[in-house]
Amino acid sequence: MAKGLALPAAADAVRIVPLHIPDELGVVGAVAPAAPAPQLTYHNGPLLAAVEVFTIFWGDAWTTANKTLAGQINSFFDTILVSPLIDQLGEYGVAGQPIGHGKRIGTTTITSPSPGHSVSDGAIQHFLQAEIGSSATFPRPTPNTLFFIYLPPGTSVAQGGARSCQAFCGYHNDIAGQLYYAVMPFPGCSGCTGGLGQLDALTSTSSHELCEAITDPVPGRGWYDDGGNAEIGDLCAWKTKTVSGMTVQLEWSNKAGACI
Repeated sequence: MAKGLALPAAADAVRIVPLHIPDELGVVGAVAPAAPAPQLTYHNGPLLAAVEVFTIFWGDAWTTANKTLAGQINSFFDTILVSPLIDQLGEYGVAGQPIGHGKRIGTTTITSPSPGHSVSDGAIQHFLQAEIGSSATFPRPTPNTLFFIYLPPGTSVAQGGARSCQAFCGYHNDIAGQLYYAVMPFPGCSGCTGGLGQLDALTSTSSHELCEAITDPVPGRGWYDDGGNAEIGDLCAWKTKTVSGMTVQLEWSNKAGACI
């Protein structure tokens, strides 16, 4: 662990993208695989069998400087949701919940209210529920809907007793076990780029949270490693590959006994 690194509370550790820590500091990522080998186990909760992603770009920057980047993120989901990355999650399907390809069902950009310089997870939940209840742009949530909220440069997130770019680079969560969402702070620090460019950093961390939300949408009730208290992406944090032309993170495979 790097000196001064504040980690989220233990109850929240399973749902985050851990901060990247350079090799020379002795650790890569904030969560290390359990010894001798991790093993994801199923805890009888819901899965996102055919995930339906709706992207939300929150803040003025997504209409100006980062407008192109927003389009690239949407293209990432259009490609990756029908790719071999999703196919490899099939081993975690269960009776009545086989995991298959998904789709992006829409996108929106919200400039008001502004997220400000700092926003809490509680405020994000309030924002999401308010928009779903009042905006014709937002879809009605289904058991497969996953809202991805992208924040602009200069906005940090407080969640689980920690803060983005100090301890984590993104997370997924649920509201009452029924509404699923992921939060992606802008990668404005080296700990959240991991030596990658902005787009690749965002697609890597987005794939981390996508795969975790599919296999463990209510954190701790789907698939996770009891020994390491980690989800499918935590066990392979900051190990990347290219799938269908997109930079994604490796994910843990019980069948292979490795990150693939």
